[in-house]
Amino acid sequence: MAKTFSILTLGCKVNQYESEAMAELFEKNGYIQVDNDTDVADVYIVNTCTVTNLSDRKSRQYIRRAKRENPDSTVAVVGCYAQVAPKEVEKIEGVDVVIGTSERSKIVDLVEEAKEDDKKINIVRDIKKDRDFQFIKIDENFHKTRSYMKVQDGCNRYCTYCIIPYARGTIRSRRIGDCVREATRLANAGYKEIILTGIHVGSYGVDLGPVRLIDLIEAIAEVDGIERIRLSSVEPNIISEDFMRRAIACSKLCDHFHLSLQSGSNNILKAMNRHYTKEVYIEKTKIIKKYMPYAGLTTDIIVGFPGESDEDFEASMSIVREVEFSKVHVFKYSKRKNTPAANMKNQIDGNIKIKRSEILMELAEEYLKKFRKKNMNRTCKVLFEEYEDGYYLGYTSNYIRVKLKSRENLINKIRDVKILNDENIACAKLL
Repeated sequence: MAKTFSILTLGCKVNQYESEAMAELFEKNGYIQVDNDTDVADVYIVNTCTVTNLSDRKSRQYIRRAKRENPDSTVAVVGCYAQVAPKEVEKIEGVDVVIGTSERSKIVDLVEEAKEDDKKINIVRDIKKDRDFQFIKIDENFHKTRSYMKVQDGCNRYCTYCIIPYARGTIRSRRIGDCVREATRLANAGYKEIILTGIHVGSYGVDLGPVRLIDLIEAIAEVDGIERIRLSSVEPNIISEDFMRRAIACSKLCDHFHLSLQSGSNNILKAMNRHYTKEVYIEKTKIIKKYMPYAGLTTDIIVGFPGESDEDFEASMSIVREVEFSKVHVFKYSKRKNTPAANMKNQIDGNIKIKRSEILMELAEEYLKKFRKKNMNRTCKVLFEEYEDGYYLGYTSNYIRVKLKSRENLINKIRDVKILNDENIACAKLL
């Protein structure tokens, strides 16, 4: 009987990419992936996140659930929580293998060694001195219309609230030639869109010499068959007139930017150790709109950071009104052990965080609706990804989800459509 495995993934797009890559490693070694909600597996991989205390708690819950599903299973814990708290993870009942954020290419061998020798394995090591980009590529696990490509790992920013640099180490970038080779494989497999992802994508190339993110975008744009390149979260400092001129010239970069903000208050930005001011941020959004007038601009904002006054919170509200984001992800500040912000004075009461979060989300919803209304009656290109309840569904380049009916099979095709309304999933018609 074939051996089975299941992967439980928490956290960011990088984790999702790495989970798919690990799944392929198991499949190449004769394992069959099963549904973690309905089937029992021989091996459980829990790919953890540690961005918030809630992430840690969910990771622990997933680990314990896996062993309950099959007491005889082998449980491997990987990812950021395992990296920053390996001893804590190792002590959780049922854990057999602890890997962290490196050495994932060895996961199959480690799982089989733990099972065969009936022993616990913990190979988490200090990654602060790592300088080479490690990755496990995806060759065959093709089942979607767009693919993530991990192009960078690590972060050197050390924002005062963030644990991720300690979990992921310093910046390591994947070389352009290797990225182009993977893009070519993806194009040959039928993918139309690639999403460039990493822990701090905007810093791509700073460890490679005179190479930057726009150079990578231009190189991938030369790959026949890849029609769209989309960016995951980036910081505003990468945006410049030169960046946007080159992006327009290569014609494949989507007009959708997730520009991380975190606060609209300069006082709070400084306390967070963010490397820009609100004025710089606003200027960068104006540059984007100059070259891409209908660009979708999304962001993250943290409320309740230590010392955030009513005036600081209002500054965040004000920048939402000025920039008119298409979407805002609102997070309540979560104290992370061993980060500078955890020891700051003037921690904000939890009820205040909840109230500010609700107010900001309500404002953000207004501008989401305004963005959708702005795009009504526009002609847009849509990459159709799925068929559901009689409709083909997909996304415009600026990330509006649309649906339409068609006798033609539209899956994995890009078509011109006219957006007819401003609903959550906009109705459209083919042109």
